Amino acid sequence: MADPEMHSIDPDISVSDLLDLRAAENCTHVFCRWNGSALTYGELRSRVDDLATGLADHGVGAGKRVAVMMPHHPDHIVLILALMRLGAILVPVNTHLRGASLEYQLSDSQPDMIVADESFADTILPAMRTLEQAVHLIWRGTTLPDPSPLGRLSLFKELFSSHNAPPAHRTKGGDIVAICYTSGTTGAPKGVLMTDAMFRAAATSSLILSGMKPGDVPLFWEPMYHVFGIEVVVLALHCPVTLAMVDRFSASRFWQWARDSQATHIHYVGGVLQLLLKQPASECDREHRVRVAWGGGCPQNVWHAFAERFGIAMRDSFGMTETAALNIVNTEGVAGAIGRPLPYFEARVTRDDGSDADADEIGQLLIRGTVPNIVTPGYFNNSEATAASLKGGWFHTGDLVRKDSDGMYWFFDRKKDSIRRRGENISAWEVERVVAEHPLVEECALVMVRNEFDDEDLKIFVKPAAAGFDPAEFHRWCETRMARFQIPRFVALIDQFEKTPTERIRKKGLSRSIDCWDAEKALS
Repeated sequence: MADPEMHSIDPDISVSDLLDLRAAENCTHVFCRWNGSALTYGELRSRVDDLATGLADHGVGAGKRVAVMMPHHPDHIVLILALMRLGAILVPVNTHLRGASLEYQLSDSQPDMIVADESFADTILPAMRTLEQAVHLIWRGTTLPDPSPLGRLSLFKELFSSHNAPPAHRTKGGDIVAICYTSGTTGAPKGVLMTDAMFRAAATSSLILSGMKPGDVPLFWEPMYHVFGIEVVVLALHCPVTLAMVDRFSASRFWQWARDSQATHIHYVGGVLQLLLKQPASECDREHRVRVAWGGGCPQNVWHAFAERFGIAMRDSFGMTETAALNIVNTEGVAGAIGRPLPYFEARVTRDDGSDADADEIGQLLIRGTVPNIVTPGYFNNSEATAASLKGGWFHTGDLVRKDSDGMYWFFDRKKDSIRRRGENISAWEVERVVAEHPLVEECALVMVRNEFDDEDLKIFVKPAAAGFDPAEFHRWCETRMARFQIPRFVALIDQFEKTPTERIRKKGLSRSIDCWDAEKALS
């Protein structure tokens, strides 16, 4: 099998093949470092094969759906690659989900098995007990849960006991290897069907955008319940870099981690850059080896401020889960632009009638791949959403952009009722559904606002059902029912909502001012 070109997508080589290629050519290369220990390509392949064999012995095989709620740890990497080894379908679960949001994802994805860490016992076990059918739980931990309502219970550590070769399985580029949940325009979050080729495209795109080369060291903090975390894992199989793995993002510890690991590249999403800029200036701000910050959604003013303070080249982009994470990249240093389409993607800007927009005219961005299987074939068990997004071979992103006369693309706004906050896509419908359960809320509406850092944030408008509504008490109530990133920072009370003829709230006229109750100020 020929070694794939680092910046191309070979339809005959799967993610699992990449692991074999890297281990065969240099089994002693360090794939990642974690808490003072190192994991080589050879050791990674051995652990993946051991776990794949154990999973197969417990009934996991091609097409089986496996929901995963794991911390950011090398075991999580091994699990993802073991599932790909077997042709199973990974269902990554955001570790911050709780209550109705978590129950919805589990019931919608209908997993055959759940792998969970004991640190999430307080959220995953109650959610499992709401499922109509008992599910086989593989438990990573030492304190065993009560198995009676769960179905079969197995221990994660015991799956490594066999050293036999895993069952033979040949994954193809078009095979579905994951269902990644992302927010839609309206309604519940949708499960994006992810092919093996999509993950390889995502990794290849990140290599092109970041300019990473063999021997480089990306700081790896990105959660693997997101496509942008998994793409970094696959990136390190495409190209012999060494992941400097830390357990989470921390603005206060970020640069110390970068210095200690001698990181050469950092990845950003959402408000990461703004949070790093908010840290006190230090004489150590440029005492690092980082050359490039790559990611998406960097405002022009943040671009200049970050590059000047930390002495780092900025590489921005546009992408979404449905189109393999990255499609348009800015490697030319044009602050504020999202860039130009990658060679294996095509892009169009269209008017509402479907005709092509003129240069500098704002319209909806459409994406399609020139390589097979690098755009999602659709949404899990949701033919209506699939038909609405995939038309005539093009994926309709729901995002508004303009293309200038030089062919450079610039992001304008979203058409969708979906909000991105600190790298998380948030369904307004889902947040509103939970908020409406509050005993003092009659009606509510969630909108995106710009906070003091020019980053997207959440504002909830509430029509109280009775006197005595307290925003602080409401915020505490939300903390027990929603993920942290879903909780609105700003709360505004309203006497009456303007409605459409079908009695839907008109959000267009709602104020985007942040001059209202602010959780960060009131509760600090």
